[in-house]
Amino acid sequence: MKSNGPGTVWITGASSGIGRACAEIYAGKGAKVILSSRREDALRKVAKDISEKLDLDQDTTFDIAPLDLNDSNAFPVLVKNVLDRVGDVDIVVHCGGISQRSLAAETSLEVDRRVMEIDYFGTVALTKALLPHFVAKKSGQFVVVTSLMGLFSSPLRSGYCGAKHALHGFFEALRAEHHEDGIGITMVCPGFIATDISLNAVVGDGTKQGTMDAKTGAGMTPLECARKLVKGVEKRKAQILIGRTEILAVYISRFFPNLLRRIMRKAAVT
Repeated sequence: MKSNGPGTVWITGASSGIGRACAEIYAGKGAKVILSSRREDALRKVAKDISEKLDLDQDTTFDIAPLDLNDSNAFPVLVKNVLDRVGDVDIVVHCGGISQRSLAAETSLEVDRRVMEIDYFGTVALTKALLPHFVAKKSGQFVVVTSLMGLFSSPLRSGYCGAKHALHGFFEALRAEHHEDGIGITMVCPGFIATDISLNAVVGDGTKQGTMDAKTGAGMTPLECARKLVKGVEKRKAQILIGRTEILAVYISRFFPNLLRRIMRKAAVT
């Protein structure tokens, strides 16, 4: 991160939820913000809405870089094109992904593979495509929005938990390998945030759940989450827990793992 500000920040999953909120916070701090998700029209609307809300020049504040995390073979060319346009990237905020809500026994392996491809391999592929740029300039920060489900697990989320746990494994290794290159890794673990994540979550046959989890709907706002995320990133924290009382489960898992297992067996989850 540049000492005089956030510099250039690339955000995936930027069309909604935490990603969109991060785009607003970073744009307000004077960053050049690269917006990525599948739909270019949605990204352009985000850029327009934030620019009007904050009275910013849209063309100088935002760069639009559509991507599909399920099509990671396109990322080397995408990264080259982005760097040709903007010249430099300082922070990548990996927000893109999907969730899953179904019993493991009722979830097709195809769905498990899809969740892993988008949430894990897509994120890893974009990281690897941009890594040489960070290594060459001896700086940069990967911010990975996983979940509390990346630290412990809940029923009905086996595929999602698997992918989020995998991200922690990969990025902790990357942290060790590139510490001397000045590259920072921040793992962000949100709890219940009021986004459309449960509406868009896939069920056992791959269709969308289409309903809002009660605890998700009553969760922290995306903007409040983004403010906490950005504050932690500025401090180059290794890990950020974001939520309300649900984050206590992380400490229960650490010190009383069998107690958390009993709690999760009886938890009313959707």
